[in-house]
Amino acid sequence: MTIKRPVIGITAYEEDAKWGPWSERAVLVPSTYVHAVDRAGGAAIILPIQSQRVEDLLERIDALVLSGGPDVGPDRYGEDPHPESQSPRIERDEFELTLVTAAAEAGTPTLAICRGMQVLNVARGGTLHQHLPDVIGHRGHSPTAGEYAWHSVSVDPDSRLARILPDRSVETASHHHQAIARLGKGLSVVAQAEDGTIEAVEDPGLDYLVGVQWHPEVGGDLSLFVSLVSAARKRSAARA
Repeated sequence: MTIKRPVIGITAYEEDAKWGPWSERAVLVPSTYVHAVDRAGGAAIILPIQSQRVEDLLERIDALVLSGGPDVGPDRYGEDPHPESQSPRIERDEFELTLVTAAAEAGTPTLAICRGMQVLNVARGGTLHQHLPDVIGHRGHSPTAGEYAWHSVSVDPDSRLARILPDRSVETASHHHQAIARLGKGLSVVAQAEDGTIEAVEDPGLDYLVGVQWHPEVGGDLSLFVSLVSAARKRSAARA
């Protein structure tokens, strides 16, 4: 008997892209997200920005991954843009802020990655450091354009995240110049870098809502995706 895989929705970029002779606006997501979900035992589907009610979308998936990407627009948390801030993706911000809020209300297991964790924090009323080097004094979280930085993260031993990851000190792949400043409502900090940067949050009041500033889809440790798929399978069974 074949066991049906739980469906994991992954939010997508909408960017100008080029392939062959074509240059068009495209919906895309790095294949590393899809492969990580697949290897963890889930069935990945891409969630582009669309007019369909997010509640209807959530009815069709068993768990949600908020993917990385460009900066969240600072107007979303009441600030003017920093000179280093990227141009906002207005439609994507609106879609994902609405989606992550509805997912929490629906009890949809959610893993928020990099930008996704920042979206989660802003959706909960938190703010962001718009240019992290101004705060910590170095560019160690994104030293080279187009490449990941590797650094260690310390995990709170009493957290859900600690029960998921194999070690309390984790080497992570990151590429970001923004980070959580004021923590959003209902979130707990569960991992930090040596320089004090918030690296992971979770909502202890929900069955599964975890945000990480690093990119777990990069590298060989699938622990976060395996745990998400497990939560999705339970969610699917409960709704059957």
